[in-house]
Amino acid sequence: MELELAFIPSPSRGVIHLGPIPLRGYAFCIIIGVFVAVWLGSRRWVARGGQKTTVADIAVWAVPFGLVGGRLYHVITSYELYFGEGKDWVNAFKIWEGGLGIWGAIALGALGAWIACRRRGIPLPAYADAVAPGIAFAQAIGRWGNWFNQELYGRATDLPWALKIDSAHRPADSLDAATYHPTFLYESLWCVGVAVLVIWADRRFKLGHGRAFALYVAAYTVGRFWIEYLRVDDAHHVLGLRLNDWTSILVFAAAVAYMVVSARLRPGREEVVEPAALAAAEASAEDTDPDAKDADAKDADAKDADAKDADAKDADAKPADEKAADGDGEKTASADEAEPGPDRDEEDGAPVPVEAEAKPAKNL
Repeated sequence: MELELAFIPSPSRGVIHLGPIPLRGYAFCIIIGVFVAVWLGSRRWVARGGQKTTVADIAVWAVPFGLVGGRLYHVITSYELYFGEGKDWVNAFKIWEGGLGIWGAIALGALGAWIACRRRGIPLPAYADAVAPGIAFAQAIGRWGNWFNQELYGRATDLPWALKIDSAHRPADSLDAATYHPTFLYESLWCVGVAVLVIWADRRFKLGHGRAFALYVAAYTVGRFWIEYLRVDDAHHVLGLRLNDWTSILVFAAAVAYMVVSARLRPGREEVVEPAALAAAEASAEDTDPDAKDADAKDADAKDADAKDADAKDADAKPADEKAADGDGEKTASADEAEPGPDRDEEDGAPVPVEAEAKPAKNL
């Protein structure tokens, strides 16, 4: 009796229609991944001292930029699928059919995030550290979109966890093989591990200034290298390696170099990640702390009372000073009147001559 090998089945179709509206599994995976990334990123941002809505507000910029960047990278590196004889270039815009390059998505998404961070006065490295694990989880969820589309699988295999691919989606050179390496599953699980690693390392070592994000990039590229090596979809090769393998090597080296240099130049992590959140927290604390309000009121009352006492003392001291001054004036005037002096002419103030006593005349 021949035993039937176990395998992972592929969905019979990747889209269902709700009336005229198509609901695609690939798109749902991307959307769910974005929501998870924003949710987790918001929690981490608030824990760092930021505002609750900041991550979502910046994502409004980062996500569209990331989608455009991911699609551009895919089209540029796989241009033969859309341009040339017998090809329709309009298909390059059909993003729902699959084809997003993570390298372009991260690069252009970072540009969108930088624009939004600059508008809000937020350092981009701090924001990147907060959203790094969420991005990894989003990738883990988004990879299941490849399962719905039956794409980006690996070499043929008969392992118990092999992925069954319909004949319409198999490579031309292996139509007789039905099961392949589920590279989408490998990468999904790897991304979950990367997210957990970043969360643990961030708590353990207090990573800051973009080093948590750099750790995510470095760890992801390690997994992407060996997973990419298993894939059998068409790709450009350079010196025997797929283009994405070389990209993984270069990005890994850049991420590690950034971590080393950043740790030397800017050790520790940022104390303040969002100045507006700090100001709002201080204002809220003043409004909601009754003890602080009472203390301020008591201080104000005490200052008013001291000021009133000082005014009253000044008012009491002034009449006494005036009386003393009047008394000194009267004494001075009396002394002037009592002091004898030469008579003076009323008109010019000259001394009036005193007539000599008349002497009796002698009898001649």
